[in-house]
Amino acid sequence: MKLKTLSSAILLTSLPVTGAFAAAMDRSGQSMSAFLQPGNYFEAGLSILDPDVSGKEAGTSETRRHVSDMADDYYFPSAALKIQANENFSFGLLYDQPFGAKAEYTGNNIFVSDSTNTLLPQNTLNGLIDSTFNNMTAEERVGAALTAQGVDLSTAEGKAKFAQTLTAYNNVDAVKQQIDTGVKQGITQQVDATKNLLGKGGTKVKVDTQNIAAVFGYQPTKNWNVYAGGVYQTIKGSVQLRGQAYSLYNGYDANIKETGGWGWLVGVAYQIPEIALKASLTYRSEIDHDVNIRESLPTLPALGLLPGGASAVQSISKANGDTTITTPQSVNLDFQSGIMADTVAFANVRWVNWKDFSIRPLKFGLVSDAIGSIVQKPNGFNLVEYSDDQWSVTAGVGRKLTEKWAGNVSVGWDSGAGNPVSTLGPTEGYWNVGLGLQYSPAPNYFIAGGVKYFWLGDAKAQTGAQAGTSGYVADFQDNNAIAYGMKIGYKF
Repeated sequence: MKLKTLSSAILLTSLPVTGAFAAAMDRSGQSMSAFLQPGNYFEAGLSILDPDVSGKEAGTSETRRHVSDMADDYYFPSAALKIQANENFSFGLLYDQPFGAKAEYTGNNIFVSDSTNTLLPQNTLNGLIDSTFNNMTAEERVGAALTAQGVDLSTAEGKAKFAQTLTAYNNVDAVKQQIDTGVKQGITQQVDATKNLLGKGGTKVKVDTQNIAAVFGYQPTKNWNVYAGGVYQTIKGSVQLRGQAYSLYNGYDANIKETGGWGWLVGVAYQIPEIALKASLTYRSEIDHDVNIRESLPTLPALGLLPGGASAVQSISKANGDTTITTPQSVNLDFQSGIMADTVAFANVRWVNWKDFSIRPLKFGLVSDAIGSIVQKPNGFNLVEYSDDQWSVTAGVGRKLTEKWAGNVSVGWDSGAGNPVSTLGPTEGYWNVGLGLQYSPAPNYFIAGGVKYFWLGDAKAQTGAQAGTSGYVADFQDNNAIAYGMKIGYKF
């Protein structure tokens, strides 16, 4: 069962699409395998994901139209350099793109704006019109009616006209009915006019992150490796919400300019090279990003229709400040062992703390506070959040086929990050199978490729206003993805 150290190490690097389509926005899987290679080592890889995620309107949606494929293709590179300074100390630089999202809704559905869109669901609008009217005093109704007729209530003549009309309103049923009808029509016209403020086009989201970690390792013996390091991470992205699903936020844009933050990692590894046994446990901290998100909400003036809404519009439009986005902490457990000559079994278990992750841009959140009572969310709501932590497991077998060829097969499972889940990523975990093949022209370098097929978990998609409830607006089922990857590795 004895394996050459380099051969056993290479067997585990031949499938460079480990994460690819994990829960929430998890992508790369944040592997430490390159740093744990023996000696001096360099690798570079590229993974490409081709998902197909479609569904239909469901739940609280008033229509039941098809939602065509909304998940865009994307690719993400990775690279690593590991230097073994001496038998006790090592240093590494690891680059990857750990978190990301890319999606765009098209067609004719509740995630794409059209002429039938309203500021809020029609039943809610009707209730808003009635509530606004019922909360008006007799003086306010008379004042609104006269103002609509062009009467200047600040003049002596206007004040006299107001007093005369108010007396008639309180004593003559015909006058009261005429004024009430006119005022209610005026409120309805104000609400209808807000349709001109709604967005155009389809919902889009794009989020990119980049990580570079500087890792220092200490090997007190050939069996043990203790390592730690600093991590610099950048994040940037954009969100465009469109369509009836987002009601008041139909037309909302958010642009997250690229910003950086610092974190750290720590881990320990144990190995017995003679039997290709290697186990490692790595913790990565969460990372805070403070960013002044550029937000646009054309429908903001419509808040003036709500009681006290005029003052809210003024304060929100002037609001300015940073939003903190915190990418999640995670733990990776990796294990491999020789099971027969030239054959290793391997496994990876990953936990990501998505349950504590959320994004609430400043103005988005202030608007959610203002309308919270309408949607039974008195404390407002987030643009994105998840209800569960992610767990994923990958296991497989790698085998050296000849002196120059090696391959592996694997199977993977991902729990997802809760269901219902955000409309910006409507899947719940996956099952996958993978195949990898590696060619080593010489013992010290290789070229590898891999492919994985994903059966994506069915999910109900909900807006931010529905998060934490059983409500949803669309149902996504029977979806899949395929990922491809290539990698080169060099020992020097």
